[in-house]
Amino acid sequence: MEKAEHKTLHAFFSGVVQGVGFRFTSRDLARRYKLRGWVRNLADGRVELLAQGHEPNLEHFFKDLQQEFRSHIAKSIVDYADSSDTFKGFEIRF
Repeated sequence: MEKAEHKTLHAFFSGVVQGVGFRFTSRDLARRYKLRGWVRNLADGRVELLAQGHEPNLEHFFKDLQQEFRSHIAKSIVDYADSSDTFKGFEIRF
């Protein structure tokens, strides 16, 4: 069986993504999928998210997040890159 590759997902979400529980839901979903990283609100109204983990888990996480907030996300910009596994857990940054 082939080992799943570790990746980093870096995303920016715009729309009505602040004040709707986006960060807390992101954290809960990330923990469910055993991801590491962080999520934070930006001053311009967007939310920035960085998550690291096995590629299939990242894909499921992102799909679930989009499904949960489909009426709030106007746009998402996503980049996948190789992961260096630098985070120990998933946190909300303030």
